[in-house]
Amino acid sequence: MSKKHVIEITAVVLVVGALIMGGRANRSSNLFAGTQDEVAAFYNGKIIKWIIPYSPGGGYDEYARLIAPLLSKHTGARVNVFNMPGAGGMRGVNELFTSPDNGLILGMINGSALVTNELAGIEGIMYELDEFEYIGRIVADSRVFVLANTSGLSTFDDILNSPRPLKMGATGLGGSTYVDAVVSKEAFGLNVQIVHGFDSSSIVRQAMLRGNIIGTWGSYGSAEESVDTGAETIVLQSGKQRHPDLQHIPTVFEYAHKAAEPDRARAILTAWSALIEVGRSIAAPPGTPVEKLEFLRQAFRKSMHDPELLTMVEKTGRPLDYLDGDEIARITHEATVMPPHIRELFVRIIRGELQSLSSSP
Repeated sequence: MSKKHVIEITAVVLVVGALIMGGRANRSSNLFAGTQDEVAAFYNGKIIKWIIPYSPGGGYDEYARLIAPLLSKHTGARVNVFNMPGAGGMRGVNELFTSPDNGLILGMINGSALVTNELAGIEGIMYELDEFEYIGRIVADSRVFVLANTSGLSTFDDILNSPRPLKMGATGLGGSTYVDAVVSKEAFGLNVQIVHGFDSSSIVRQAMLRGNIIGTWGSYGSAEESVDTGAETIVLQSGKQRHPDLQHIPTVFEYAHKAAEPDRARAILTAWSALIEVGRSIAAPPGTPVEKLEFLRQAFRKSMHDPELLTMVEKTGRPLDYLDGDEIARITHEATVMPPHIRELFVRIIRGELQSLSSSP
């Protein structure tokens, strides 16, 4: 066969191949479009049950009632918010995990609390985090350490270098403010005593005003009002990068080199950061069909970027920090994968086994 004939045959094969591949691509695209049309038709007029594992009126409930109308708009279904408090949020999450995988059940979860509960093997857990089908994240609360302006301390260096023991406040054992406080103590070797058992963050702040404690950890959102009134000062924040609103405040990672064991400090802070990043996420029961999961993810993404929602959250002061379902699934998995010695430390922290003081008389 001549070289000319080989070239001609090769050209024909390439053209035919291109036509075949093009036809496959078109058929695949049409098939996907058809599937999505069928899924949209399935949801039209249906009722989606959205489980909120906390009581009405709290932050989780407020987010749900802001987003539900937009999720209805972008799914064609009616989204009913269903509050199911109990066991620190575990009752509602257990209900979500064991619900039918028909694409009509969703739940908002406190990701960091679920991770810590699973790590510590808290009694009553029926869920496995890696088996949820994740829709996306609404927000991840940046954590901040605040000092009372009456404490005589004004920077984290003042705490880091304190020759006398200082008292930090926290709510219940194993709660987020307690975990935050013990993590910072362990990472930096702080000379502090953690006073726990306060009923709420507002009562912690009352103790700060009385001078019983010098400061506390909490969400940035909960600290804003006290900072604005001049009662408190934020001196440290979680995360590897500074929050857009807190560009003048250092992060814990910026202080890691000052710890007695910098590598250990970074390992502890990395695990803690992963817990925080899980944030307030939306999930569906395990086994939810992939086409319905994808439809719900797209509807949630549209809802989170809907101008109507953006206007509402601006009025209410509620922040948004959207991440898609795949990213949240990855972060959740990473939050449970820790070096054995760090995992053991977090289990002890969550169980309240490390030294601390009770606020009770």
